[in-house]
Amino acid sequence: MKRYGRVIRLRPDKVEEYRRLHAAVPREVLATIRACHLRNYTIFIRELDDGRPYLFATFEHHGDDYAADMRRMAADPATQAWWRLTDPCQEPIEPGAWWAEMEEIFHHP
Repeated sequence: MKRYGRVIRLRPDKVEEYRRLHAAVPREVLATIRACHLRNYTIFIRELDDGRPYLFATFEHHGDDYAADMRRMAADPATQAWWRLTDPCQEPIEPGAWWAEMEEIFHHP
Protein backbone atom coordinates (compact mmCIF):
# COMPACT_ATOMS: atom_id res chain seq x y z
CA MET A 1 0.00 0.00 0.00
CA LYS A 2 1.17 3.51 -0.82
CA ARG A 3 -0.40 6.78 0.37
CA TYR A 4 -0.77 9.73 -1.99
CA GLY A 5 -1.38 13.42 -1.41
CA ARG A 6 -2.32 15.90 -4.12
CA VAL A 7 -3.27 19.55 -4.35
CA ILE A 8 -5.08 21.73 -6.89
CA ARG A 9 -6.77 25.14 -6.89
CA LEU A 10 -10.53 25.38 -6.94
CA ARG A 11 -12.04 28.21 -8.96
CA PRO A 12 -13.63 30.60 -6.44
CA ASP A 13 -16.87 30.80 -8.42
CA LYS A 14 -17.13 26.98 -8.46
CA VAL A 15 -16.86 26.20 -4.73
CA GLU A 16 -20.56 25.57 -4.17
CA GLU A 17 -20.89 23.57 -7.39
CA TYR A 18 -17.94 21.39 -6.38
CA ARG A 19 -19.44 20.82 -2.93
CA ARG A 20 -22.80 19.93 -4.52
CA LEU A 21 -21.21 17.49 -6.95
CA HIS A 22 -19.32 15.71 -4.18
CA ALA A 23 -22.41 15.43 -2.02
CA ALA A 24 -23.73 12.94 -4.59
CA VAL A 25 -20.85 11.17 -6.36
CA PRO A 26 -22.32 8.61 -8.80
CA ARG A 27 -22.17 5.00 -7.63
CA GLU A 28 -20.41 4.00 -10.84
CA VAL A 29 -17.59 6.44 -10.12
CA LEU A 30 -17.24 5.16 -6.57
CA ALA A 31 -17.17 1.58 -7.88
CA THR A 32 -14.36 2.47 -10.30
CA ILE A 33 -12.36 4.11 -7.52
CA ARG A 34 -12.65 0.89 -5.52
CA ALA A 35 -11.94 -1.34 -8.56
CA CYS A 36 -8.74 0.66 -9.15
CA HIS A 37 -7.59 -0.23 -5.63
CA LEU A 38 -7.99 3.21 -4.07
CA ARG A 39 -9.06 3.32 -0.42
CA ASN A 40 -9.56 6.05 2.17
CA TYR A 41 -10.02 8.67 -0.55
CA THR A 42 -10.63 12.06 1.04
CA ILE A 43 -10.80 15.59 -0.39
CA PHE A 44 -10.39 18.64 1.84
CA ILE A 45 -10.99 22.29 0.94
CA ARG A 46 -9.21 25.31 2.36
CA GLU A 47 -8.97 28.97 1.40
CA LEU A 48 -5.35 30.10 1.79
CA ASP A 49 -3.90 33.54 2.46
CA ASP A 50 -3.89 34.28 -1.27
CA GLY A 51 -7.72 34.28 -1.09
CA ARG A 52 -7.98 31.24 -3.34
CA PRO A 53 -9.63 27.95 -2.37
CA TYR A 54 -7.46 24.84 -2.67
CA LEU A 55 -8.34 21.16 -2.65
CA PHE A 56 -6.15 18.62 -0.94
CA ALA A 57 -6.79 14.96 -1.73
CA THR A 58 -5.35 11.95 0.02
CA PHE A 59 -5.84 8.26 -0.69
CA GLU A 60 -4.19 4.88 -0.40
CA HIS A 61 -3.42 2.66 -3.37
CA HIS A 62 -3.65 -1.02 -2.45
CA GLY A 63 -2.90 -2.46 -5.90
CA ASP A 64 0.26 -3.72 -7.57
CA ASP A 65 0.35 -1.32 -10.53
CA TYR A 66 -0.69 2.26 -9.85
CA ALA A 67 -0.11 3.44 -13.43
CA ALA A 68 -2.28 0.65 -14.86
CA ASP A 69 -5.03 1.38 -12.33
CA MET A 70 -4.97 5.08 -13.25
CA ARG A 71 -5.23 4.20 -16.96
CA ARG A 72 -8.17 1.94 -16.13
CA MET A 73 -9.84 4.76 -14.23
CA ALA A 74 -9.24 7.25 -17.04
CA ALA A 75 -10.78 4.84 -19.56
CA ASP A 76 -13.99 4.38 -17.56
CA PRO A 77 -16.95 6.17 -19.26
CA ALA A 78 -18.68 7.08 -15.97
CA THR A 79 -15.45 8.56 -14.61
CA GLN A 80 -14.91 10.49 -17.84
CA ALA A 81 -18.41 11.95 -17.51
CA TRP A 82 -17.70 12.82 -13.86
CA TRP A 83 -14.46 14.56 -14.76
CA ARG A 84 -16.30 16.61 -17.41
CA LEU A 85 -18.31 18.02 -14.49
CA THR A 86 -15.51 18.44 -11.95
CA ASP A 87 -12.54 19.50 -14.10
CA PRO A 88 -14.00 22.93 -15.02
CA CYS A 89 -14.12 23.68 -11.28
CA GLN A 90 -10.37 23.22 -10.89
CA GLU A 91 -7.13 25.00 -11.88
CA PRO A 92 -3.72 23.31 -11.75
CA ILE A 93 -1.07 24.95 -9.59
CA GLU A 94 1.83 23.88 -11.81
CA PRO A 95 2.23 23.37 -15.56
CA GLY A 96 1.95 19.82 -16.82
CA ALA A 97 0.11 18.38 -13.82
CA TRP A 98 -3.59 18.49 -13.10
CA TRP A 99 -3.48 17.51 -9.43
CA ALA A 100 0.07 18.25 -8.22
CA GLU A 101 1.64 15.35 -6.35
CA MET A 102 2.84 15.97 -2.81
CA GLU A 103 5.72 14.27 -1.04
CA GLU A 104 4.85 12.34 2.11
CA ILE A 105 7.31 13.30 4.85
CA PHE A 106 5.56 11.93 7.94
CA HIS A 107 2.94 9.34 8.79
CA HIS A 108 1.94 7.95 12.16
CA PRO A 109 -0.41 4.97 11.96
